[in-house]
Order: sequence, then C-alpha cells, then structure tokens
Amino acid sequence: MRAIFLIASFLTLAAQEQTPLKPADTTPTGAKPTETTPADAQPAETKPTDTKPADTTPPDAAGTQATAPAPAAGSPAGTASPRPSSEPWLTGYIDFGYRYLTGVGGSFETYRSVVNLGSGPKLLALDFTIIDPKRRLFDTAHVRAFTWFGEPYSTFHLDAKKHRVYEFSADYRDIAYFNNLPSFASPLMAQGLVLNEQSYDTRYKIPHLELDLFPGRWITPYVAYDANSQSGTGVTVFVASRNEYPVPTNLNHHTNVYRGGLRISRPRFYGTIEMGGTTFKDDQQVFWNDGANFGNVWTPALGQTLFLSGLAAAYGIRGDGIFTKALLEGNVTSWLDLNGQFLYAQPETTTNFQQLASGNFLLQTQLIFYTGQQNLVAAQAKLPHTSGSFAAEIRPFRRMRIIESWYTDRLHTSGNALSDQVVSGSGTAQEMSALLASSLATNYSQAEMDVLFDVTSRLTLRGGYRYAWGDGTDVTLPLAGLVGLERAILRRNAGLGAVSYQPTQKLSLTGDVEAALSGNVYFRTSLYDYQRVRARALYQATTKLNLAADFNVLNNQNPTPGIKYNYMAIQQSLSVAWTPPSKTWDFQGAYTRYAEQSNIFYLAPQNLQSQPSFYRNNAHTITGLFHWKFRPIAGQKPELIAGGSFFLSSGSRPSTYFQPLTRFTVPFTKHLAYFTEWRYYGYGEAFYIYEGFRAHLITFALRWTQRQV
Repeated sequence: MRAIFLIASFLTLAAQEQTPLKPADTTPTGAKPTETTPADAQPAETKPTDTKPADTTPPDAAGTQATAPAPAAGSPAGTASPRPSSEPWLTGYIDFGYRYLTGVGGSFETYRSVVNLGSGPKLLALDFTIIDPKRRLFDTAHVRAFTWFGEPYSTFHLDAKKHRVYEFSADYRDIAYFNNLPSFASPLMAQGLVLNEQSYDTRYKIPHLELDLFPGRWITPYVAYDANSQSGTGVTVFVASRNEYPVPTNLNHHTNVYRGGLRISRPRFYGTIEMGGTTFKDDQQVFWNDGANFGNVWTPALGQTLFLSGLAAAYGIRGDGIFTKALLEGNVTSWLDLNGQFLYAQPETTTNFQQLASGNFLLQTQLIFYTGQQNLVAAQAKLPHTSGSFAAEIRPFRRMRIIESWYTDRLHTSGNALSDQVVSGSGTAQEMSALLASSLATNYSQAEMDVLFDVTSRLTLRGGYRYAWGDGTDVTLPLAGLVGLERAILRRNAGLGAVSYQPTQKLSLTGDVEAALSGNVYFRTSLYDYQRVRARALYQATTKLNLAADFNVLNNQNPTPGIKYNYMAIQQSLSVAWTPPSKTWDFQGAYTRYAEQSNIFYLAPQNLQSQPSFYRNNAHTITGLFHWKFRPIAGQKPELIAGGSFFLSSGSRPSTYFQPLTRFTVPFTKHLAYFTEWRYYGYGEAFYIYEGFRAHLITFALRWTQRQV
C-alpha cells in the first residue's frame, strides 16, 4: 500500500514541475493526441472501480474529463505555445474531517457487525486528476481514495496513462470484517449461554496492479498482479467424539496471482492469451486452556460427561500452480459471430497438521474413553481444473437472432494423507496409523439456445431452452471407518422466455420467466423444481418525473423423501425521482416489499437429531432523500440533504432498522466549503432484545475543490 501512495506522490511532483517554455526552446510537438480508440483498437475492458455515495461528489466535478490546453491562437499548427498553460494541472476535490460517535447503546457486538464506524479524524473522499502538459512520464493520472483512517472499508485507486505507450492501474481495498452477532451459531441459548461459535474479527487486504503496453495497437502486452489476504482472530469449533467444542482461533491466509499475456485486436476479431501462476498459504491455530469445555452436547455418553480441558492445534497449507487462459471473439460474416474461451489450471497443495488435546473423550469405534490425544497428519493433493465455453450468434433474418452456447467445467482432485493418532488414558496408550488415498471428481456441463425475434420496432420476444448435467464422485480408501464412496448426479431442464415492449417513448416494459425441472441435484438446498419471474416497468411521466416498478419471485421445491425443501421469495418495489421545474430541490424515494419463507429439516448440533426449520420473513423498506439548494451567498449556494431509510420486518426474526441522515453544506469560496452530517443508527429485535443497538454519528468536514477554468 505504501508503494502505491509513493507512486501517486511521484506523479504529483512530476506534474508540478511546470517551468514556462522560452521561445528559443520551443519545439514542434504535433497536435494533441486524441483519446478516441481507433476502429482497430482493442475493445474497452471493465476495470475495478470504487463506488462512492452520490452526495460526496461536487456537482461540477463529477464526470469532468481533464483535457490538455489547445495551441494558443496565432501559433503554427503542431507547435506548442511558448506561454505557460492557463489550465490547472490539478483538478478534483478532497474531503477531510472528524467523525464523532456517541456511546453505543445496546449491543456493541451487533453494532460492529452491522455498522462498525468509529470516531476520529477521517479522510472521507479524495478524487483528483493530474495533467502533465509536457507529457514526460504520463499524460494524465487519476487518483481516488475513500474512507481512510480507521474505517471498516477503505479504497484507493490510481490510473495513469501515456498515449499509445502504456496504461497503468492500481487498486487497493482494506476491509475490516467483524461478525459476532450473539444469537447466530449459538446452539446453547436454551441453557443460558450466548456465544457465536462462528465469529470473526479479521482484516482483508486486496491489492491489484496491472500494466498495459502500447494500448490502442493491434497487439497489447500486459502484466498483472492480484493478492488476497486475511488475518485476525475468531471462534470456531473443535470436533471430537461427535461433540463440538467452541475454541478461539487465529486466522492467517494469503494468495498471490501473477499473470501476463497478449491482447490481439483486429477489425473482425479480438483475442486474449494469458498465462500465470498462483501461490497460496494458510496458517490457522486453535487453542484452549481455560478449564473444562463441555461443548454443545451435554448429554452423558455411556454414563460419562465428555469435555475438553486443553487444546493446541495448528495446520499449515501451502499451494502453488500455473494456469493458461485463451479467449477469442470473431465476426465471421455479417450474420455470424463466434466466441470461445478455455482455461486450464493445475495447482498442488501440501498440508501439515499437529494437534494435542486433553479432556475426556470417547473412541466410538471401540467404545473406549481416553484423556489425551495426539494427531499428526501430512497430506498432499493435485487439482487439475479445466473449463471452456463456446457461443455463436446467428442472424438468419433481419429481425431474428439465434444464440447458442455451451459451457463445461471439470475438476478432478487426487490426494493422499498419512496420519498418526495416539490416544492415552487410564495408564495405557494406543497408537493408530493410517494411509488414506482419496479422489474427488466433478463434471458440470450446460447447453443453452435462445431465439430473439423483433415482432415490431417496439416489441421483442425471446424463447429458449437450457439443459444442465453433471456428476460428482468422492472416493476414500481404505473404506473402513470412513464413507468410502459418495456419488451425486445433476440433471436439470429449464425453459426460458422474455418480452420487451415499449408502447411509447415514455413507457418501457420488460419481463422474463424461467421454469425448471430437476432429476437430481448436488445439495439439499440447490435449485430443484423452480420457477423464477422478473418484471420491470419504467415510466417517464414528465421530463422532471421518473417512475420505476420491479417485481421478482422465486419458488423452489425439492420433493425428495427425507428433504422436503420448500422455498419462496417475493420482492416488489417502486421508486420515484422528481426534479421540479424550479430546480431548487429534488427528491428520490423507493419502497420495497419483501416476503420469504422456507421449510427444511436439519441436524441440531446439541443432539444431532433431525428437526424441522421453519423460517418466515415479511419486510418493508422505505427510502427517501430530499435535496435543497438555497439562494447564493457570495456567489455560492448552500445545500441541504435530508432523508434516510427505514426497515421493518415480521416473522421468524422480527426486527426494525432506522437510519435517518441530514447533511448541510456551506461554501466559503469557490474552492473551499464546510459541511456537517448527522446520522442515526437504530436497530432492534423483538425476540432477541439484547442484540439491539442505537448510535449517533456526527461528522464535521472541509471540502477543497479545484475546478477547470
């Protein structure tokens, strides 16, 4: 992260060196190069960007594209002006201030799991563009940063480019992930113990670097680096003798991805060839030394109570692999487009595990109680992975398009492990060693055909069919003591349909439906026999008033005996955007109605008995935001934003969540403005009152803005 900030600082210093040119030093430079991509240039590719709240962007800075100054009047074409540029080398804005958090009333753990904002000085937003008129190291550089200094989600993005020489982008995300809702993963609440046995207090760091050379030409080499790391603490469970013991854990994993390749772009086709490698490590430790831990099963086994008194366990996983990817898109004729892609990867992993545990445990295979356990495991595995897809778009008639696609994904894993377990107790010790070999093979394929027909210029119909099939096999040898062979099969047929209708220029209607029947699926909660319907209407009542309505429903059933899974979710929403002719204020609002229900059987962790799970949720969400612009003061307009959102639900976990806000901005000069913001967070539950919280956050900040002349 420091390296990225150093790069941004270096670009700023380079652009600041703007010594005026003397007439004798004037050299022909040619016209300003255009940023328009030529016809044979590569298609634009999606780059990671940061989404920021709309109310943090100054109206005259949002979307502004900085351009280099044109040659001065009277100077020869293609000759730089001897006078210094009147355009600013830096444009953009920065928001810096202080946030104050009142004392959180209620559950601080729930507040951190949902909001997790704190007090202190904050860099709220930064967005600026740097121009180097001399075009030495770069033409333009764009820097964005949001919510830094102790924030739960911080982002930084830098991109710099020099026309037809390079394009460089750097992206960094720092995420504080805290999840410790007391009532979740807490099977002992009936006994008066509230503990989330799957809680986390960790931090993710996700950097991305990419460099494209000679952009705009028909061959563009590129290199890229991606990483993902997590570190922190949490709570997990140690499993022994059919009991689960919640214990503290330390988490630490890191993944690196190095890749590079060529992008080839011609008028009738586009292709990418990429190769890369990955490295992975995962080090986790679990421990317990705080007296007797009775776990989740308090029922005596054969007359004795099971408990854990001491634990020290750690495992280290190391992995690496290489991969190859190829992509090709082409316009074969005026009526035929083809595209396909292929990916092959073969990572390898090694695992070492060590464990020392003490307490009172039961060896179920021999019905023997023991007080000490030592485990040593060494394992390795190979995971060859192949996936590919192919698609064609055929246009036999002017109003008809036929799209056919096929996709396959195949993962075959083989591994072996050598384990040595020693159990001791009652003055005796028993050693058990095992050599295990296992393999996992999954194959998934999908074929789909869609036909789109333009009935009129305002009406388009689509119909299609999708067939998905696959299988998964898990084999462990030797068969004794473990499930030796497991096999799952997937078979699914789905019918597709859609309509798009625009009766007038102000009204557009779209809808699609998907219905499927399955013979087998992989998981109990997978989509089985389901129907999905989506519809949307957009209406522009006037040039200042826009309305939108959405409807979504998903109905899924798995009638397999022993499962009997039923799930249904319905969502309806209505939104409005209104800007009156006076232009002194505007309003945006939305209402959403959501209903969800599911029925399924599960194994209760307290006794491992099958129990029904009935979940119901009926929710209402209302959001509104008013924006007022007052009369100018010294040529600048103060602004007020007020509104918020309200959530209310009933059912299995009835809850309320209220979040109003008010923000007032007062410009001092054309470059400097002050704003203050108040937010309130109020959360409550009817059944789990102890999870409710309430908090006020007040922010005082200054915004400095540099605009184009």
